Amino acid sequence: MKKILLVITTCLISPLLLAKSVQVKSPDGNIVVTVNDDKTPNYRIDFNNEGAIEASRLGLRFQKAAELGLGFAITDTQRNTVDSNWQLPWGERKNVRDHYNELLVTFSLDRQSANTFNVRFKVFNDGIGFRYEVPSQPGLDGNIAITNELTEFNVGQPEQTTAWWIPSRGWNRYEYIYQTTKLIDVDHVHTPFTFKLANGHHLSIHEAALVDYAGMTLQKQRGGSLKADLTPWYDGILVRKTAGFTTPWRTVQVSKDAVGLLNSDLILNLNEPSKIEDTSWIEPSKYVGIWWGMHVGENTWGSGDKHGATTSETKRYMDFAAKYGFKGVLVEGWNIGWDGQWYDNGDVFNFTKAYDDFNIKAITEYGLAKGVRLVGHHETSGNVTNYRNQMEDAFKLYQQHGVRQVKTGYVADGGKIKRIDENGIARMEWHDGQFMSNEYLYNIKLAAKYQISINTHEPIKDTGLRRTYPNWIAREGARGQEYNAWGSPPNPPSHTAILPFTRMLSGPMDFTPGTFDMAFKGLGADTDRPQTTLAKQLALYVVIYSPIQMASDLPRNYEANLPAFQFILDVPTDWQESKAIAGEVGKYVAFARQERDGDDWYLGALTNEDARTLTLSLDFLDKTKRYQAQIYRDGEKANWVDNPYEMIIEQKEVSAADSLTLPLATSGGAAIRFKALN
Repeated sequence: MKKILLVITTCLISPLLLAKSVQVKSPDGNIVVTVNDDKTPNYRIDFNNEGAIEASRLGLRFQKAAELGLGFAITDTQRNTVDSNWQLPWGERKNVRDHYNELLVTFSLDRQSANTFNVRFKVFNDGIGFRYEVPSQPGLDGNIAITNELTEFNVGQPEQTTAWWIPSRGWNRYEYIYQTTKLIDVDHVHTPFTFKLANGHHLSIHEAALVDYAGMTLQKQRGGSLKADLTPWYDGILVRKTAGFTTPWRTVQVSKDAVGLLNSDLILNLNEPSKIEDTSWIEPSKYVGIWWGMHVGENTWGSGDKHGATTSETKRYMDFAAKYGFKGVLVEGWNIGWDGQWYDNGDVFNFTKAYDDFNIKAITEYGLAKGVRLVGHHETSGNVTNYRNQMEDAFKLYQQHGVRQVKTGYVADGGKIKRIDENGIARMEWHDGQFMSNEYLYNIKLAAKYQISINTHEPIKDTGLRRTYPNWIAREGARGQEYNAWGSPPNPPSHTAILPFTRMLSGPMDFTPGTFDMAFKGLGADTDRPQTTLAKQLALYVVIYSPIQMASDLPRNYEANLPAFQFILDVPTDWQESKAIAGEVGKYVAFARQERDGDDWYLGALTNEDARTLTLSLDFLDKTKRYQAQIYRDGEKANWVDNPYEMIIEQKEVSAADSLTLPLATSGGAAIRFKALN
């Protein structure tokens, strides 16, 4: 009788006895990830001995196989530690440390098919990444359709957690004004998704190495839970894979303050090393372009009397570029397809045939003789099949004429891309679905074959693939400067104080700063125009990172203010080191960056609609040197509404032991070059 009672008792408590829990910590011990198999596989994150992400579900569901999740138990673990260094051919810094502790957890269930999967965790000092690794097995051994990813990010105290976000799966892709709300009021959002806990800790959820998979958005659930919501194909399937697959990394960057998020290399470290052996042809640089004139109505993309992309106009811009040291001239509207409603002309764009008033051979020869390259442009207007059919010929043409960089565009009215399937049927796909994930990458790989770098507009979000494919040199992926010409409303003063903590955590952005004429439609608070001071426009060259930076305004506006223009001429686009030194999300931010393989440093600081004074330590400077600080800052009476131009340009001798006090006007800024003196 005792034996029978013992057996019954054991059965009743066995789920608790069998539940397993394993942990992995960051190298500095501050981040702890706990993985558990109680009822369903889950994980939690603690930071500095406080909860950051509470117990959150893991798992996958399929169209024709049982769920990987509910009832699975931990059956094996493997551990590893990595501490190495690698170099970026271009970037925010030259040398990157890759230091993490790794835990591979195997979950299994006693059944005949779909009975095992792995989750690999990498825990860095600045956050974590984890991904699913599903081996080939009965039930998951052929073509596989994923219908649900069960991953959750469970945030406690949502009523006390502040979030900065843009809506996902909307008609305008990623080009929305950021909202600032409590997490409880968040709906369906894009990543990077940044939030501040009640205890002041800052986190950002994103993903790394998005290859052959659907982009992850986040859907708000009950309470503070955020669930992975993968962007579907036209037919509702989320992801199509074959046996033995891995997912992208799900990432959580963690910091005690907002500034710490800006100094993270986690996304890059979770991507594979470069697949391009010789990167010497990838050239960080500054450029100008026949572009802003279209946005302010002086020129047109389409042909006619006001056509911007003409041989004579391009040569004029090349003269300006050569005079001031710019390496490229972007020309939009040169090829057949821009007449009429070009944003709905995807079927008729021709990527090798120019309008009669644009002679690509004469233009490129003229520019190369002056040390200036044509920056190419391919606008798909949302028809990627038409582009795919012409893509190789288009790259051949550009390579023939010495073009090294191409800006691509995927404008699509309604927010979806048009493709023609193998049966000739038109299908509509989201920009961040699996189909387009592969299509964007196909473009990058083919461009590399012809030694061309790509600057993608209307892109899929950046997930660090620039490490693997360094010719993916920049993207858009947020509201850029053009919205200040016609955005109604334009970007608010807080916009560029939010971008570094959200969109910019994913990678470089071609924001196209540098507007000098704020009054092309008149000044005022309700006018479509940059809601900034002139000094803030200069600060953007340091704050909003891109290895290709545009001086976006018209040449005459720069030549009318050469003293301020000097900062744009001086500032590099490639950096030895970058350090965020101050900031609060949506309020203000300050970055210091050292020129690549040089001694000079640059600083950019900007604020939102509130004027403020920042006192910044210069301890980032080399302690053995003295510097001439060439300062461009707001004047005493400057404000963005009706006095944006007032600027003080001054010089001071400083060292690493000094600090600078910078008064910033409403939506103002400061830009500084620290020129080494010894």
